Amino acid sequence: MPVTFRTANGEVEISTEVIATVVGTSTTEIFGVVGMTSQNAVRDNVRQILGQDNYSRGVVVNSDVEGTTIDVFVVISYGVKISEVARNIQERVCFNLENQLGLTNVKVNVNVESVKVVNE
Repeated sequence: MPVTFRTANGEVEISTEVIATVVGTSTTEIFGVVGMTSQNAVRDNVRQILGQDNYSRGVVVNSDVEGTTIDVFVVISYGVKISEVARNIQERVCFNLENQLGLTNVKVNVNVESVKVVNE
């Protein structure tokens, strides 16, 4: 369900795909995040076959009258402080959604699906 809000000049509707792309891009920029885990394998496989970038992988967006809830599913690098990485994800996602899309009242749930040992 897209997020819609009113401005002085009319309505703005932002698709959940746009929101998920901003969230996914913001999340992968965080130190300690080594990947995102798919929550919709069919959609992700179709995109891969078509050769499309999939910045929304591992992001689920739900919106209602109370606000927007975002679930982020990540793989974290071994040896980093998971609570700190999760907090950084929440802060960066909220900051970028407000500055890029004008979205406020956003709740970000970080789900650490796996820890990966990264060879140096």
